[in-house]
Amino acid sequence: MAELKQTPLYPVYKDEAKLVPFAGWEMPVQFSGIKVEHEAVRTRAGLFDVSHMGEAEITGPDALALIQKLTTNDASKLEVGQAQYTLMCYPDGGTVDDLLVYKKAEDVYLLVLNAANIDKDVEWIEKHAAGEVTVRNVSDETAQLALQGPLAEQVLQRLTETDLSAIKPFRFLQDVDLDGVRGMVSRTGYTGEDGFEIYLPAEQAADLWKKILAAGKEEGVIPCGLGARDTLRFEARLALYGNELSASVTPLEAGLGFAVKPEKGEFIGRDVLARQKEEGAPRKLVGLEMIGRGIPRSRYPVFAGEEEIGEVTSGTQSPTLKKNVGLALVKREFSEIGTQVEVGIRGKRVAAQVVKTPFYKRSKK
Repeated sequence: MAELKQTPLYPVYKDEAKLVPFAGWEMPVQFSGIKVEHEAVRTRAGLFDVSHMGEAEITGPDALALIQKLTTNDASKLEVGQAQYTLMCYPDGGTVDDLLVYKKAEDVYLLVLNAANIDKDVEWIEKHAAGEVTVRNVSDETAQLALQGPLAEQVLQRLTETDLSAIKPFRFLQDVDLDGVRGMVSRTGYTGEDGFEIYLPAEQAADLWKKILAAGKEEGVIPCGLGARDTLRFEARLALYGNELSASVTPLEAGLGFAVKPEKGEFIGRDVLARQKEEGAPRKLVGLEMIGRGIPRSRYPVFAGEEEIGEVTSGTQSPTLKKNVGLALVKREFSEIGTQVEVGIRGKRVAAQVVKTPFYKRSKK
């Protein structure tokens, strides 16, 4: 078995976190407990090490053309300082990965990739590169921290003279001085809360981690692991590659049609996705709430009568709602709100119904 990789922050928390293997990395699943960390992010703020994520820099006069060919969203609409959620697809519409594209300058883009997909994604990008374009995998030299929660701005502002309130959602500033550490600060995240993702040189990550936790100590800002990251993103109905998305699931099936723009012109997978956008996808991602006892876990089958109509992609007891809920990919005809279904849990069929998602939506100020 290959040795697990470690992020630059591993030495800082290795003795205080519960560590687990994740996508080839040794990562903290929790520090003080998943529910405690979840609640901290919903009510105050929590700090995540997300340095396992991948980053690829695409530069050159043909950088935009390559991104347009590879991704489903319309990157030509990006201004410098703006980020966009998008997906890369195979010709049959199945998903290579979901990612963020940052426009750092004219002809300079940063792509943020899922940890499990870095090598596959970079290979896919390089395979389709043409003309004057350079693709560079900068994952190893880049660290990423995420400070998420309603007090994130207040806490991070203590470390910088840059006015963070000027950074709007899906916008970013480069070369921000955070108490002597310089990084790119982006108003993005994966929790359903307000907050920032900070990209910085790997060797400075430990320093900034400590500074953010010290700055937020009064407010109860705590380090958080992958467990809370998963329950938070799940409640907000944010897709996880390998669960809601895969090579056999299209963005339309996963409810991500907002990031698919067939009208922009040719891109890989366009024909299938344009058809699904027009006619509807054969399957649909829905929310499930259990009526009977049991938690709908990933890969559990879903039934309507005797027919197996799909499977659960993610599920848990929602820490915010205190209910057993799940996301499931089911045949479209069973996707209406209120549809009664059953989930196969350890050989028994347990009653559930299709409900509205997201399960949690933060109230805007």
